[in-house]
Amino acid sequence: MRKFLALTVLCVGFAAPVAAQNFTTASEVRPILNATQANWVAVREYDGQDLLYFTHLLAWRCGLEAIHFSVNGGDEQQFEAEPCYEDEPTPNALKVTDILPYLRFDLQSVETVEVRIVYDDGAETIAKFDRAQIQIP
Repeated sequence: MRKFLALTVLCVGFAAPVAAQNFTTASEVRPILNATQANWVAVREYDGQDLLYFTHLLAWRCGLEAIHFSVNGGDEQQFEAEPCYEDEPTPNALKVTDILPYLRFDLQSVETVEVRIVYDDGAETIAKFDRAQIQIP
């Protein structure tokens, strides 16, 4: 009986490893993006311009179909992102070769930003930010 209990405890202690997630679907990235909504975009003054960064969203882009935004209540535009590298070990990695993770605007011109993300399952989430919420030093 003692051997049986020891063997049972030993086997229970070695559960099968959890399958690794690549975070390439809406169901995988939605909880992360919901929890980190305040970090979706950032604005920084650099070299006489406002740079509007989408880096955080790009890090989870494989579960997204599109990233839309508008600045200061203007027309909505789509942010063109790098593709998802699903055939590579780190599909969400940014290579930053042809597409930069930010857009340039006139210095101190970005007052508000509205972001609408579309997940690959068709669901959408919208967030609105004032400059003070997203400005980084």
